[in-house]
Amino acid sequence: MELRQLKYFVRTAQTLNFSEAARSLYVSQSTLSQQIKSLENELGTILFQRDSHSAFLTQSGEMLLPLAIQTIQSAEACKAQMNDLKEMLTGDLNIGVTYSFSHILTETVKNFVKVYPNVKLNIFYRNMVELMEALRHRDVDLVLAFKPDQPYSEIDSRVLFSEKLSVIMRKDHPLAGRESISLKELGNYRLAIPAKGLQARNALEKYICIERSDLNVCLEINEANILLDIVQDNNLLTMLSEASIRGRDLLKNVPLDLPYNRMQGCVHTLKRAFQKRSAEAFVEMLREVNINQDFSGKWQ
Repeated sequence: MELRQLKYFVRTAQTLNFSEAARSLYVSQSTLSQQIKSLENELGTILFQRDSHSAFLTQSGEMLLPLAIQTIQSAEACKAQMNDLKEMLTGDLNIGVTYSFSHILTETVKNFVKVYPNVKLNIFYRNMVELMEALRHRDVDLVLAFKPDQPYSEIDSRVLFSEKLSVIMRKDHPLAGRESISLKELGNYRLAIPAKGLQARNALEKYICIERSDLNVCLEINEANILLDIVQDNNLLTMLSEASIRGRDLLKNVPLDLPYNRMQGCVHTLKRAFQKRSAEAFVEMLREVNINQDFSGKWQ
C-alpha cells in the first residue's frame, strides 16, 4: 500500500467524482482509476461503487476513509517536523485569506519574504466557507478570516483583533461626522454592499434581511477593495469592518448602531495538526507589523 494511493482514494472519496478528483490531483483519470484499482486489489475489497456520472463509497470505503486521512496527516506531520529539524524555516507556506483581510496583510508579506527567503509563500483569496473547506482538506496551512458565526469543531480559531462593523463613506458625505448610524437611517441612501459569503455581509444579516428590507442597494460585490474603490468614486455607502479603509485617506468609517457590534479577526488552524514554524513566524510577524502601525482594530 502506497501513500500516493491513499491520497488518491481520499480525494476521490471527498469529491465522489473520478474526473474531478483526477483534475485536482493533476493526474489523468485512467491513472487515478488504476491506482484505486490496485489499492482495492491489495486490500481485497471494493472501495467504490461507480456509475457513468458519479461514485459512491462502499461500506469498506467508508471504514477506510478516516484511517486513510489519519495516515496521510501523520505522514505529512512527520515530513514537516523533519524539515523543521533540518533547517529553521523552509518549504512552502500556504495561507488562505478572505478579501476583507487585504488591508492587514500587505506589509507582513513584504517583510516575511525578506526575512525568510527560503520559505515560498502561496496566498489564496477565497470566501470563508471555501477557505475553511481548504483548511479541512489541508490545502492551506492557516486561514486569516473573521470568526464564523458557527464554530467548526475540527478548527482552532485564535482571535487576533476585534473591531466593529461600520458604514464606510467618503469624508465629504453628509453622515461622515456622525458618532454612529442606525440601520433605519441607511434606507435614505444608495448602498454598495458586500456580497453573500463575505463575513461583513454575514454580520449584517444577523440584524436585517437585505432582500426583504427597504435598503436601496445598487450593487453587490464579493471583493472588498473594488467595493471601496466604487464607494470612493461614487459617494455611495457600504458596510465593512472599520479597519478596511486603512490607507485610504478619502474614506471615513462610522460604526453601525447595533446591540452587539463586534467582529473578531482570527487565525484559523486545524486542531491536532502539526504547525509549521513558518506559520508560527508569519502569525507573529502579522501581530508585530499591525500593532506597530495605525490600526483601528484592537489587537489581542
